[in-house]
Amino acid sequence: MDMFIWKFTVLVTTRIRNSQGYVNMSVWHGTLRKRKLTGGKKRAYRVKKKYEEGGYPTETILGEPKRKTTRGFGGNTKVKALSERFASVTDPKTGKTQKTEITRVVRNGANVDYNRRGVITKGAEIETALGLARVTSRPGNDGVINAVLIGKEKS
Repeated sequence: MDMFIWKFTVLVTTRIRNSQGYVNMSVWHGTLRKRKLTGGKKRAYRVKKKYEEGGYPTETILGEPKRKTTRGFGGNTKVKALSERFASVTDPKTGKTQKTEITRVVRNGANVDYNRRGVITKGAEIETALGLARVTSRPGNDGVINAVLIGKEKS
């Protein structure tokens, strides 16, 4: 019982103490605390470095256009679309691209929860004024929604 309580408190606690007080821990994307191929434990010999720091995914939703710019590796900038109303939809038959309004998110096969909440990711199916389209860009990383028409609207 005591072991369960200890594990639960470790999982719930996401803040660490430093000389200035408590700070939130960042997402870890390194291999420093994973196990070896043999199954043996690795011991952390240093603290995490800036480039090993991860981040939470940007879950783009339908709404008023809102973007966030973050600094990437090597000083590069990354634009993240937090919410968006418009998409650049390409018709594969004619090759024309039009900026059109998204009416709703039809389906997202990436995640059942994303499907329920209407999160737009690469591969999600959206309904536009031109018809049904599949998202080809990564809105959380590119900052724009590009899509290809997969079905015409029923008129």
